[in-house]
Amino acid sequence: MWEHAYPLAMGMMLLVGLFTGFPVAFVLTGVAVVFLFISGTPPLFVTTAVARIFSGILTNWLLISIPLFIFMGHMLEVSGVAGRLLRAFERVLKGRPGGLAIAVCLIGVIMAAATGIVGASVVLMATIALPAMHAARYSRSLSSGLVCASGTLGILVPPSIMLIILGDQMQISIRDLFLAAIGPGLILAACYLLFILILAKLRPSLMPRAEGIADTPFNWGQILLDLLAPLVLIVLVLGSILGGLATPTEAAGLGAAGATLLALLSRGLNLAKLRRILRETTLTTVMIAFVMIGATVFAAVFRRLGGDEAITSLFGGLHGAPYALLFTVLLIIFILGFFLDWIEISLVVLPLIVPVIVAQDFGLSRDMVLVWFGILVATNLQTSFLTPPFGPALFYLKGAVPDLPIGTVYRGIVPFVLLQAIVLALIAIFPELALTLVRLAD
Repeated sequence: MWEHAYPLAMGMMLLVGLFTGFPVAFVLTGVAVVFLFISGTPPLFVTTAVARIFSGILTNWLLISIPLFIFMGHMLEVSGVAGRLLRAFERVLKGRPGGLAIAVCLIGVIMAAATGIVGASVVLMATIALPAMHAARYSRSLSSGLVCASGTLGILVPPSIMLIILGDQMQISIRDLFLAAIGPGLILAACYLLFILILAKLRPSLMPRAEGIADTPFNWGQILLDLLAPLVLIVLVLGSILGGLATPTEAAGLGAAGATLLALLSRGLNLAKLRRILRETTLTTVMIAFVMIGATVFAAVFRRLGGDEAITSLFGGLHGAPYALLFTVLLIIFILGFFLDWIEISLVVLPLIVPVIVAQDFGLSRDMVLVWFGILVATNLQTSFLTPPFGPALFYLKGAVPDLPIGTVYRGIVPFVLLQAIVLALIAIFPELALTLVRLAD
């Protein structure tokens, strides 16, 4: 026990520091520096972390795709495509019970595949969909939960920034992760739709028919035109990556250019909005980069002090029981998701756990285990956007609709978190749900 005192103390101090609300990047670096001196490690060891920062982050060509995808998501937000599609789907569904909810879920899938930006999707859906659902006398808790859950599909459905970071951390192909995420993402969206349809049938009072929509004329040509724009963007980005025609970074550049052109054609872009988009893109990118730098320093010191051996010892009782170990790890990540952001879990926890998982025998090759585990982690971390007290999607929604009680939002997300847990269990039990497309593409 005592031989692992330093890494265990580092972990405890990190958790305490994160709960203080101090910037995560500084907490990670500060804890590492403190234990560097406490343990008597030569200060020259810091140069190891500096080398990793330079080679793994500052000169990493793959990570350039992150600001480009963020920019693309914000640019697509100002194009007004989502609002037009929502109104079109409302008319197509002819105001049937649950029709608005189905439309919101479908828009969530389309926006997820076109942007991958959770914050932008949730705020956008809250702005254009919640007022319509409230006007149709939908349950406020249900509509809030649906908007949050549909908006977070972008963290799993490619092109997802989370998948890019997971792929970089786990040293696996982004293309394989994107392929593996398609099936689970569509299964999760199908579960949302099935839940809505069943609830609309059993309790139509929660999702009544929106009056006046059934008689509103609509133009199929205009609907197809509105749908064409995001579909072209999806094919441009995902098609080029999955088809092997472009790297994620090159595809992100194409997507950013396509989203900008779309915003210009829709006349939704002006100088003030461009400045806001550039500012938000820069802030988000810098935040992610600084956390990655802090996590690199922390991981270097943690491993120097025997952190890998401490993790292996912690799970030693489950050696030889791979699925028991897997579900234990997933449970730990799920619990951490209540309190920590997905970036912190991905950059700090994941590199420590992956070697333990890869060492187990799941009847799959090492590469397939990595891809499968990456999708399990991504699906698991999606719940961290919804679980209180710190679920980001909940506060995105609250920020967009200030008069909405937070208790109402908390109640609304419960069934969707349960659906996510069910899908997570299915992927864990049946790995081919994630790996089939990867195998077919090889």
